[in-house]
Amino acid sequence: MPADKDTAMTAQTRPADWKNYDDFAAGIATNRLPGSDALAGRELCLNLPTGTWMLRPASNHEMRWTEHGERSGSGSDWYEAVEVAPGTFFVDMTFSSRPAEALTLVLNLASRRVLAVLSRIRSAEEAGAEPRVRQDFWPGTLGDDPAAASGEVPAETRDLIGLRTFQTYSPQHTYEHTYLSSQRYAWQCLVGVQRGHGDVDMASYWRIEDGLYLFTFREFLIPVASVFLFNFRDLRSTGKFLGITGDGAVSNSPAGAFITKASMTFYPAGAAPV
Repeated sequence: MPADKDTAMTAQTRPADWKNYDDFAAGIATNRLPGSDALAGRELCLNLPTGTWMLRPASNHEMRWTEHGERSGSGSDWYEAVEVAPGTFFVDMTFSSRPAEALTLVLNLASRRVLAVLSRIRSAEEAGAEPRVRQDFWPGTLGDDPAAASGEVPAETRDLIGLRTFQTYSPQHTYEHTYLSSQRYAWQCLVGVQRGHGDVDMASYWRIEDGLYLFTFREFLIPVASVFLFNFRDLRSTGKFLGITGDGAVSNSPAGAFITKASMTFYPAGAAPV
């Protein structure tokens, strides 16, 4: 995506010393779990509310895909898979034919449950007062027979509201997160080039199963959003950022952190956040 007046307009609304996405992204995958080839050679059929996807991952980060439903298409593009828990994979895909989009999946091979997140960078005009990156969430199933899925269905959750964590992505990247409500979270940089910066941005929370949560955020001041899988059993975070760099290019970057639970706020009856 080339630099244009949309990017310039966004930059004018933020503080002069505010960092671009690429200024803080370098090294933010240092503490990330390694990629896995465990899905290579499989044929994965995804049943989502918007239609079906057929995925054929290979061992060289190449994913052959076909989509049928509200949209249709096919191609052979980049992907990465990370086994975030036994039999559960964080899969991220980009598309040469849809450069402003990325699809992220949480796949449980045993239960055949799926949660898909489509992140899409919009023009400033389309976004209006909302963050530039839109995210859509689609729970679904894996395999030819949706009835064969078992266990917990991924669903939006309030479980994390009130939790405060430290996310250590590398020796040069430590952020404090406070999950304020079902719609927003607060962050501040404790270690790194953004030290002293912080904000409140739009967020979404989905429970995958006990101890596993999907967390996403969408920033207002720069065109960037994230998708993370929090594994509170192992205190590891695995994710990615999709955004526009300072020179106007689309970038989809991996990230991962060690999680430290800092505190939990408990709200009185009748006075809980939205």
